[in-house]
This record gives sequence, structure tokens and C-alpha cells, in this order.
Amino acid sequence: MKAIIPVAGAGTKLRPHTYTQPKALIPLAGKTILSIIVDQLMEAGITEFIFIIGYLGEKIQDFVKQKYPHLTAHFVYQNERHGIGHAVLLTRGIVGGDEIFIVLGDTICEYDVKDVLSQPHSLLGVKRVDDPRNFGVAELEDDGSIDRVVEKPQIPKSNMALVGIYRIKETEVLFNCLETNIANQVTSYGEYNLTDAIECMIRNNVKFRAFKVQNWFDCGKKETLLESNAKLLKKFGGTIAPEHQFENTIIIQPVSIAPGCDIRNSIVGPNVAIGEKTRVNYSILKDSIIGSFADLYDIVLTHSLIGSDTEVKGESRSLNIGDNTEIDLGES
Repeated sequence: MKAIIPVAGAGTKLRPHTYTQPKALIPLAGKTILSIIVDQLMEAGITEFIFIIGYLGEKIQDFVKQKYPHLTAHFVYQNERHGIGHAVLLTRGIVGGDEIFIVLGDTICEYDVKDVLSQPHSLLGVKRVDDPRNFGVAELEDDGSIDRVVEKPQIPKSNMALVGIYRIKETEVLFNCLETNIANQVTSYGEYNLTDAIECMIRNNVKFRAFKVQNWFDCGKKETLLESNAKLLKKFGGTIAPEHQFENTIIIQPVSIAPGCDIRNSIVGPNVAIGEKTRVNYSILKDSIIGSFADLYDIVLTHSLIGSDTEVKGESRSLNIGDNTEIDLGES
């Protein structure tokens, strides 16, 4: 069993943060999006991973090698982004005939990975959504088998969205379908899509069943990322490095504060995640994500996403600030 994690996307909906940081390395609940996914799969016993990288791919490589030095990790470059289907096909030489477990690099879900791995059929993760037109959609039979999958249908026949988790046993059929679709330029919305390849597999008599995820944490844009940060902090519980002793400061859980932070004369929380070696003084932080090596002074922040190596001084705001930024909101 090999896990495939596509992380080559540019993450344009999370600008300006993704100008300098891959979307998968955006901090979330004291971890990163990527580390939450990898940890979840490793706990289920998967030890070999294929990361499909592209934009800022060297940062993904450095992160994986530093945080997971004992992991069997392969890195495949997708130099031209033609869709997830195209990305997965690039892994064919490494996968060989092994079964695969694909998790899209911005997909964090609550589900029993071990149970999914133990099933005799190929499986697709699904979740009921109010408006399925922006997702791949699975049309299900009464017994949970999948009759058809469609990418972003304008008139959906089902409200069961594909969440971006695919356990595939018949890998040779998948790769053949991907090759056929690319050769025949079968695209959805201008991309070679994994959904179209799975539909091809279904037409070739491969049996897929659906499994429902309990929670699906959206990390696609600032507002939903902050919501997911709050939910995951409540789920995991806040973590504060044990050496911290914050002067004249009130901590309202749940919060996550990385090592090396200097926080004084402030109120932090709830639902705040702070990266390492960040300084906070005379500030109030709530429902926010703060990067590493940031410097916040005399500021009230709520529902804010602050990048690393930033300096912010001034008054009450809701901010979305990328890395290496200095802002003074005080009077001149």
C-alpha cells in the first residue's frame, strides 16, 4: 500500500500566504495541513508516501525530510499543472502494481483509516453537502455501491460529494483509464480529472463503494481555514510548550502556542494558533492563526490570518497578511 498526496497546486484562494508558502504547509491547529494528513495515515500503518509537488515543491521536500526522516518518501514533480488525474498518472512508475490510497493535499477528514484499508473493495470518501455543484459527485445505490461519478454537475442527481479520499485496489485499471482520457483529451473544466478516470473504471466493471466521513474540514480559503482551525483545536485540545511562562497574560483555551514564544500583557484565545518564536505584547488575539517569528504589539486581532516574519502594530482589525510583512496601524 502506497499513499499518494498531490500537493502541486498554487493555492490561489489563500493568497497572499501561498506566494511564499505551499498551501499544504499553512499552519492549522498547531500543525500543518500536510502533517495532519500524514500523521493520520501513518497511525493506520502506511509507511510509504508519494508526494506530487510543483509550485514551491522544495519546501514540501524539506518539510517532509525534516519532520519525517524515517518515512519512505518519493517526490514526483508535476511541472505543468493539468489536473489531479494528470498528477496521479505521473506516479505510475513508483506505484507499480501496489494498491494506493490517494488523499488530496488540502483534504482533512475524520474517518477510520484502518477500517477503510481493511475493506475488500475500492472505496471513495463522501460527505453530504447542501450544494454539490462545486464538487465531484457520487451517485449511490441503496447498498452503498457507486453507480456513477460526475465532476461538478450542473444538475446533480446526488448530494454526496467526493471529499478527496480514494482507496484504489485496481491500480492498473486506473492508470490505463488516465492514459486513455489524456490521449483522448477527456477533460472536465479544462483539466484531466481523477473523477473522470474513476468513472472510466466503473464503466470497466470495477466495483466502488462509498464510505461516509464524519467531518470534512475545509482549508480552501481564509474564512473556512479559520473555522477549521477552531474545530480542530477543540478536537485535538490546545497545546502549549511546557517551558512557557507568560507574563501578565490570560490564556483562554483552546489555543496552540509553539515553542520559543514571548507573550506578555496580552489575552490570547479562544481558537488561536501561534507559530514558534513569535512575540506578542499588549495585544488581544481571538479566532486567529499567527505564523512563526511574528511580532505583534498593541493590536487587537480577531478572525485574522497572519503570516510568518511579520510585524504588526496598531489598533483593532481583521487582517489577512502574508509572510515578510511589516504593518504599523498606529498614528504617525
